[in-house]
Formats: sequence, structure tokens, C-alpha cells
Amino acid sequence: MKGSKTTVLTFAEKCKNILAANWQGSLNTIKADAKGSKDEIHTSKVKYFVKKGKPYIWVPEKDLHNMNTIIDERGSFAVASPFPGQIASLLKSVQKLPSRVALIGDVVPLKGEKVQLAEESLNGTISSEKNAIREASYSVSGILSSSNLSSTSRYENLQELLDGDKQYMVYKFNISSCTYIDSSGGTREVDLDDIEAAKADPLSPYSTSLIDGINQSEARRRALIFFCITYLKRNAKDAYVLSIDRKGFDVLGKVLGPVMNDGSRQYQWKEFRFTFKEEAKDMEKFCQQLVNMEEEALKSVSSFSGL
Repeated sequence: MKGSKTTVLTFAEKCKNILAANWQGSLNTIKADAKGSKDEIHTSKVKYFVKKGKPYIWVPEKDLHNMNTIIDERGSFAVASPFPGQIASLLKSVQKLPSRVALIGDVVPLKGEKVQLAEESLNGTISSEKNAIREASYSVSGILSSSNLSSTSRYENLQELLDGDKQYMVYKFNISSCTYIDSSGGTREVDLDDIEAAKADPLSPYSTSLIDGINQSEARRRALIFFCITYLKRNAKDAYVLSIDRKGFDVLGKVLGPVMNDGSRQYQWKEFRFTFKEEAKDMEKFCQQLVNMEEEALKSVSSFSGL
């Protein structure tokens, strides 16, 4: 479980993973009317998916973005790591935000055949993800069974774009700059060539559902506590998965802090990284390695406690 260059994702990979994991972001355009651009910004949440590294955004027909972009195509798009369930409120309580990506660029409307091609591509993405979950092995479905798929599944949330009665304008977001923002608010400008070259994890479209499945299961949460004890030698009281990728996963653990001046020790939430022995190229391999670690940690804790 030792960290090295091979066990850490690049900032470009982190950005690609966030974009591939979420289906909703905040679009910002410059308010405009027939007289031209104004100094104010219009913001709203919109749904999107990524094709060939670029976000394709579905904007409701009556949203002001549609007027704004006729006058001025400049815009920005912010997407956060999706945090399902109680983990979002826990992060707020410890003053942490989801890591996120901030994009600046042009919001370019699609016309005619290009709209149809985008819809076909979206439909293909939805079908592929739906089939992957439907055909999942026992180890995968065992984790997903604890997840609230209607709120955490990317394909179910994107399906609404094709099934609903709402009318949309479709845009391609041409990126001119990309910034990664970590959970503490630290920023890192990411080179566009690196973004172009980086590939999103095959796990990313399913990561929200897998994270929720792990965090909603008491047995799996207990296993995360055992991970902290076994692999990090840290006395943990509680733990949640924060993020997953092909190289491992990040955990928010409630562990004993340093000894205070009066000799007491308080529990505090800290982030920890666990890395796999082999990269998990798909959901199956991720879940297999997680189960293997759970069994290994349980044996270690049982042996230590004399159970």
C-alpha cells in the first residue's frame, strides 16, 4: 500500500474522471439582450455528457443561456465530484468541498444533423452503461444493491434528456482553459494538451453508484475501518469512501488525533489513500480487489483481537 508515481492520478486524469462521473454542472454565461452583452452573469444547473473529451450540454429551451450565447458565446462550466447520500453533509461539517473542475471556453450551439448525432451518441452511452450494470457479476451487483441507483446512476439521470417532454438546445463546450480545485480549495491550472492526452477511468461512469453502495452498507463501512487499522495502523472509529479510480480509492476516516497538552486525544476526520496491487480496468476488477482487501483486513483484525 505504498504510494508512488504509479499509484497517483495526474491532475488531468482527475479532471477527466470528474467530468466522466457526473452528469450535471453549473453553466455560466454573460447576460445579454438585443443591445448586447451586460456585465452580469447568468448561472443555472444543466445536464451534459462528454464525447471525445468535450462536454455536450443540454440547456432547457426557456433558459436565458440560449439568448445569452447568441450575443456572446463565452462561458464557464463547473463540475464537482458527485457525492451521494450523507457523505455530502459530512464534508460540509468538516469544511471540505467536493473536488471540482472549472472550465472556461465557448458555448457553441449545435444545429440540425449535429444535434441528432449528439443525441445518438448520448443514447449509445446510456445503453452501454445500462448493459454494463445489468450484466454485472455477483461481486459488482453485491455492492450496487446497496446504492440508490435512481439518484446515483449516471445513465438514469441522463435518460431524462431523451425521455422527457422538455425541449432542449444542445451545445458543445469548446474548452480554452481548465482548472482543478481540490477539497481544500487549492487550485491547479491544467495544460490543455494534458487534458487532451488523458483518458477517463473506465470506472468513472459508475463511480457514484459504487461509492454510494459501499457507504450505505454497514458491513462495508466496517471494512473501511479495518483498512485504516490493518494497512495504516490508525485507530479508526468511522470511515466513508470519498472517491474511486482504477489505481485505488480515497477514504475519509475518523481517527485518533495527536495527544493534546492535557494528555487527551480527540477523533478527527482525515483523508487516506489506498492503492491496489493491480490496476482495476473495470467494475469487476475493482470490486474483486475491494472484496479481497476486506477479507484480508478482517483476518488481520480477527487474528490481532484473538477472535
